[in-house]
Amino acid sequence: MQIVPRSILGVGRVGSDLLRLCRWRCPPEFARRDAPIMASASAHLNLDRLSRSIYKPWSLIPFACNTTKCMDTDNLRTKATDESHIYFTSVLTNSSHRDGTIYKNKLIQKEFEGDIADRAETRLEPMMFPKATERCLPNAENCMYHFPQQIFQFFSVRLSKSPIGNGPIQLYGYIAARDERDGMLNYVVNYSRDDPIVVHQGDLIEMTGPKRCIAMDYIVLIEFDMRIKNEAMEDDDQQLIDGAISCSCYNYRAAWKPVVNRITGSSGAVDVSLAVVDQAVEATIEVVISQVLSGLNLSLSSFVEVMDVYEEIKLFNGKISQSGSLRRFVVSVSHGTTMLLMFKVGNNVQGSLHGCASRQMKFQAKLHGRASRQIKLKFATISVKVTWSTI
Repeated sequence: MQIVPRSILGVGRVGSDLLRLCRWRCPPEFARRDAPIMASASAHLNLDRLSRSIYKPWSLIPFACNTTKCMDTDNLRTKATDESHIYFTSVLTNSSHRDGTIYKNKLIQKEFEGDIADRAETRLEPMMFPKATERCLPNAENCMYHFPQQIFQFFSVRLSKSPIGNGPIQLYGYIAARDERDGMLNYVVNYSRDDPIVVHQGDLIEMTGPKRCIAMDYIVLIEFDMRIKNEAMEDDDQQLIDGAISCSCYNYRAAWKPVVNRITGSSGAVDVSLAVVDQAVEATIEVVISQVLSGLNLSLSSFVEVMDVYEEIKLFNGKISQSGSLRRFVVSVSHGTTMLLMFKVGNNVQGSLHGCASRQMKFQAKLHGRASRQIKLKFATISVKVTWSTI
């Protein structure tokens, strides 16, 4: 197995920080999309044993009460990791987008096969394999052709340091990942200057992606360029963070729990919580709000299992004024485990919150298939469809 050279990782603190960030294993050599079908009895037994070993049933009572007290919270965490353990990640040398040095960096170009100068969004869509096919032997859930993989997951993005302290700032720009499926930008955060997000120091920056799950094959390149809108002219804006981080799987060590990595820029810092979800499939979550009577406040989170603990991915937090669909959410879930969706809903009447309720939905991760659930409230109906697919 190849190791990212010290020339790209850097030396000293830079190298150690990046290695700590990227200490995850690669998928085995047989786990590739173009792998031939293995029909031997021993291969089937090994995969079946793996599927049984990673299934960990979790007993929850859905829709049982209006508070979170009815939940089994022993293995559920609302923060991706202990924030007392933050790694100060070093940005790759000569990786700035604003001055164009990243496009001339031959070391990055050598290690990452994609075209860094191509700023187009990934053309690959989620839900590539929602249905079992004739290749799914011996059956859809023990398929030798479609199988779980290592998937790179963003759990949260947070403004950890602001140049004006606790005051609000208008933030725009992007954080995106490039994997080796097509080498294109897969935006995790993406706000235009004309429509910035308003945040305070310590606030979560609501993620707008990814468009599809991020494969952890050999290398994932994380690019970012975020600025603070100050005046009418863009030249007067402050640069928050700008550059890239290279994450390479260089050994077969097991995936670990999400780790907060602090990216420090010239005018502040952003904390990004990352992990690789082991033996994972892609969950595409589609939410439709209908029969809205007086508007509502909605908070939606997905909880996925990572090393026996359910970690939170905040998907949406805002006001719903009329019927319609939320944006599509894509998360990675270990095959055979249970994904929990947590809804916190309140009726928004004349600016105040009434009838606050918490609802839960459970979905077992599969290689293929779809599942639907519905919540009926007095002031709205929430319909959810989850589509499972390998990547």
